[in-house]
Amino acid sequence: MIGIIPAAGAGQRIQPLGCSKELLPVGARVIDGAERPKAVAEYLVERMISTGAEQICFVISAEKTDIVRYFAEREYAAQIFYVVQQKPLGLCDALFRAEPFARSHEHVLIGLPDTVWFPENAFRPAVDAGHDVNLVLFPVTNPAAFDAVIADDDGRVQTVEVKQRGAHSCWVWGSLVTSGKAFRALKLLWEARHRRDEYLGHLLNAYMAAGNPVHAARSGEIYMDVGTLEGYRAAQDFLRTLGAQAPPAAAALDDAA
Repeated sequence: MIGIIPAAGAGQRIQPLGCSKELLPVGARVIDGAERPKAVAEYLVERMISTGAEQICFVISAEKTDIVRYFAEREYAAQIFYVVQQKPLGLCDALFRAEPFARSHEHVLIGLPDTVWFPENAFRPAVDAGHDVNLVLFPVTNPAAFDAVIADDDGRVQTVEVKQRGAHSCWVWGSLVTSGKAFRALKLLWEARHRRDEYLGHLLNAYMAAGNPVHAARSGEIYMDVGTLEGYRAAQDFLRTLGAQAPPAAAALDDAA
């Protein structure tokens, strides 16, 4: 199992910053008995590892060497490595930079590094379902800011509404699980469409139009986009409240995991 984290974006919605947006401090972790700031991307790394990822590939731009330094400071129960996206050509281009490393894996986990979501095991139902492409859905109050997903009661996706005003669903995809074979098929379709799909939602719609099923798991409960100032504040407030409610021992164990 491999995790792919697209982290090459400039983060213009929350600039200027003194670091890559993926390293924004959100919440805290305990190191040697002392609290230290926790980078937002670390939440996704932990969720991927707990799901079973043995490798995690960050796709970064050439300027984001601070991400490499940050994750080199700690040991993780997965091999973390990096691929460079030379130009900011969108999410699909970033994801498929990692495809040569993913094609041999049974499961490919994909998530966005400037988000924090719960429950922590939201990947698991999508993995266990065994579908080739399974979107992990989260309910939000502003679906037009995301990719809203229309799915039937059995979880079969009918369409993805990409940042559409007046979205017809409050459920958005926040992460996804594919097979290595399906991830390669998505890349080949993207290339056949002359790489014009910037957003994954558009490519998924084309994938379904070609007769390929896409499923959805409504396993998410809370989804916070830290890539905006409003979302950053909301995540800080939520995690602060969550930390205050957790028993001290349990909080320390969670941070040390």
